[in-house]
Amino acid sequence: MDKNRVRFLPSEKVIEVEKGVTIAEAARRAGVFINNLCGGEGVCGQCAVKIKAGEVQADERSAAFFTDDELRQGFVLACQTSANADLDVEVPLSSRLEGEQIMTGAGEAAGPAAADRPLVTKLYLELPPPSGKDNAADVQRILREIRKRLGWHKYEIPLECLKDLSQFLRQNEWKVTAVIAKSQNYYRVIKIEEGDTTGKNFGVAVDVGTTTVVAQLVDLNTRKVMGVEGALNFQASFGADVISRMISACGKGGMGPMQEAVIRNINELIDRLLEKNPVDREDINAVVAAGNTTMSHFLLGLTPCSIRLDPYVPTADVYPQIKAAEIGLKLGPHTVLETLPSVASYVGGDIVAGVMACGMAEGTELRGLIDVGTNGEIALGNKDWLVCCSASAGPAFEGGGTRCGMRAIKGAIEKVEIKNGEFSYKTIGGAKARGICGSGLIDCIYELVSNGIIGADGKFDRNRKDPRLTVADEVPAYIIARHDESEDGNALVITESDIANLMKSKGAVFAAIKALVDYVGMSFEQIDTFYVAGGFGNYLNIKKAVAIGLLPDMPEEKIRFIGNSSLTGARMCLVSESAFEKSINISRSMTNIELSTYQPFMDEYIAALFLPHTDRRLFPSVTY
Repeated sequence: MDKNRVRFLPSEKVIEVEKGVTIAEAARRAGVFINNLCGGEGVCGQCAVKIKAGEVQADERSAAFFTDDELRQGFVLACQTSANADLDVEVPLSSRLEGEQIMTGAGEAAGPAAADRPLVTKLYLELPPPSGKDNAADVQRILREIRKRLGWHKYEIPLECLKDLSQFLRQNEWKVTAVIAKSQNYYRVIKIEEGDTTGKNFGVAVDVGTTTVVAQLVDLNTRKVMGVEGALNFQASFGADVISRMISACGKGGMGPMQEAVIRNINELIDRLLEKNPVDREDINAVVAAGNTTMSHFLLGLTPCSIRLDPYVPTADVYPQIKAAEIGLKLGPHTVLETLPSVASYVGGDIVAGVMACGMAEGTELRGLIDVGTNGEIALGNKDWLVCCSASAGPAFEGGGTRCGMRAIKGAIEKVEIKNGEFSYKTIGGAKARGICGSGLIDCIYELVSNGIIGADGKFDRNRKDPRLTVADEVPAYIIARHDESEDGNALVITESDIANLMKSKGAVFAAIKALVDYVGMSFEQIDTFYVAGGFGNYLNIKKAVAIGLLPDMPEEKIRFIGNSSLTGARMCLVSESAFEKSINISRSMTNIELSTYQPFMDEYIAALFLPHTDRRLFPSVTY
């Protein structure tokens, strides 16, 4: 089959693809990240690229996103344009996914793992050789010694450990190390090694996030984190959110590419960890992964199609322990993989991990947890009861759905302030402004409303004399970076429509929190600690988030950032078999409130479409 060469600029990555393959798919295969919020449907316009050499047939959808001058310059949508000739393709700054602020810090673990055995433990055994008085089978000699050390449990030894066992034991003078994995209600000997290798026992904790994937290398003997690495989720080329990816996986794309992408992510992170640490790949004995329900399905190759369809049912909520090599992880054939259990279609193992990390299920203190992204996932409770829900916040907090919005990558405006009438901002990496990310948008709305530039309804004061007030495509807007301050020479603005979208997103999140608290017959005042998880939360200004009605009006000392709680929970389960068992108990005991069928949520949502809220009594500290 004839192939065409595609060279991507400025990365200089080159790949050959068959005719008919889109530029977006060619970029994915070449490891070039291009924005693709809509999953290749050609409706978001985020994958704009410029053809520098070669001929392409621009599709009719491009005309809707580009001016006549841009079309003459060679701009096309990568997801809608086939590479039917040799091409040089420039990926402009606005279309690149690079320099993302990845939350690798796992934060504190308010509920530390119990001082028990890790998920995989090693036991050095000096076995008594057979005699006339003791002629038990070789395998029974091993199990007998293990029971003396670990107690009377059910143990299994697979066939691969038995094949050369007889000769192996005798060659090593009956001095061996058993590598033992806890699996559900029994223990399994997964490997037998010569001599005493108990000092070499390592594991990997993984946060399989929708946007990023983060991995930690952990010494299972000391529980010490030896290294951490993170990267953009390679699935981003199939769409920015789980819905787009499910549509791709359940349609023309199929499951294969989606699973392969996340497996490649994890393999590359493990490679980087091993390059920086004196650990042999064969000594990694366990992997624990945490992700939302869809990400867990993609990781294990489970069909996720019913998750997005009424009545929203996943294939599985508790996942089997498997060998990591079964799904393509480049680890030893004995290495086990555990995936943290889910609660419902849109409340997954990442929230279960978060509940573990903040110790919510450990004491009588009432605690709340929120992880804000495309979905706002919330949990509330203590050791006696747990409730949870998920609200669709949309892509606004991740820079989607706004005119100049972008992810938290280099050049994104992340902080905004208006002081004494002077407007100022800070960008990620100190670079020239390319757009504005979620934390910057929240700052911006707060500054606009607190300075009277917009009203509580999110509308601009048309009578106000402010040189930054303008009109963009017949929509009132406010200039946040002038054309000479931006990377591409175009002014960056926030429009009245952008503000309306953000008010819908913040309204959905707050309404979900309020509906959950009301559901259990409690009030915000009764919550002792409210944890905010994830990368978005880490850069959030609490005061401003409360003032626009995103977070409940609570004393600031009660609201605490917990970092990457998904990674923290995964690590806790990796180093403690009882913690992993607890994660299963937590997932089974959490009551999920399906907000789409819960009428009080809709009432709360309508009331929350105001700055900060229709009922100002809920926000007594807000004074603007």
